[in-house]
Amino acid sequence: VQLQASGGGLVQPGGSLRLSCVASGGNNSDFTMAWYRQAPGKQREWVGQINPVYTTLYKDSVRGRFTISRDNVRNTVFLQMDRLQPEDTAVYRCNRVYQPLSWGQGTLVTVSS
Repeated sequence: VQLQASGGGLVQPGGSLRLSCVASGGNNSDFTMAWYRQAPGKQREWVGQINPVYTTLYKDSVRGRFTISRDNVRNTVFLQMDRLQPEDTAVYRCNRVYQPLSWGQGTLVTVSS
């Protein structure tokens, strides 16, 4: 199974982006999926996750601004990011929480005026 994130770009502070992560070559519907991010010069950090029954958890700094959802028919996980801040700038990737797969390339989100 390969994971491919997309949807990143340059956005002004306060703006929104919607990221997608598609799993190809296998079914991810039975797995808890998480979004992670890595800012320049920093370690990768967990952003939030969604389990197979759609229960979500979020990092404190994004709760209320970010929303994770999933479409099991399309084997896709989404990250809706609202009220973006410069400190959200990072490369975003998704992966299984348990039994993680190889990391995909990720998608770059840059929040800047």
